[in-house]
Amino acid sequence: MAAERTTRCSSRKAAGAESAKADHDKIRVMPVIDSPQATLRQMAATLAYRAAKVLRDAPPEFGHHAFGDATRQPVKIVAHMGDLMTWGVSIAGGGYEWKPGGGDDWQAEVDRFFNGLAALDAAIAAPGFHGSIEKLIQGPLADALTHVGQLAMLRGMMGKPVRPESYAKAVITAGRVGLDQEAPKAEFDGDASNRRK
Repeated sequence: MAAERTTRCSSRKAAGAESAKADHDKIRVMPVIDSPQATLRQMAATLAYRAAKVLRDAPPEFGHHAFGDATRQPVKIVAHMGDLMTWGVSIAGGGYEWKPGGGDDWQAEVDRFFNGLAALDAAIAAPGFHGSIEKLIQGPLADALTHVGQLAMLRGMMGKPVRPESYAKAVITAGRVGLDQEAPKAEFDGDASNRRK
């Protein structure tokens, strides 16, 4: 009887050891969590992808179209997005300088935004990066993404909507932060939030 108990106990210990080894092996193959810099760069690339989609092929009159007294013209929104990128570069360098700029030329402001985004991405990628990750996310990056959505709505109000897309399936690459982006992979028609019958 005692020998039987010892055998059972040894079997349980062996099974426990195998289970612990299996758990340990699972832990070792878990993916490495991205560094904060890598995450910020992916956010910057996502901003570029979404902004490029909204700004590409915009009607010529879009930039200066008036949508009412309470709504900025699209050119002013893009100019503000350029200012946000300049501010982001300052934050990425450990500063906090806000310096409004820009003007009324549509193409100049689109270029200024993407040039600023490239400068921000380079500042984030720099080996000596010591900016505030929290401030970059909650300030310039989130604000610029909000304005991209605003521009998309304004295009829809002009009768030139941006096609919906499953952005999780898009090819978005860190470091690719210009107007030239990968073609959409998963556009669709309609509203994804409409209930299917």
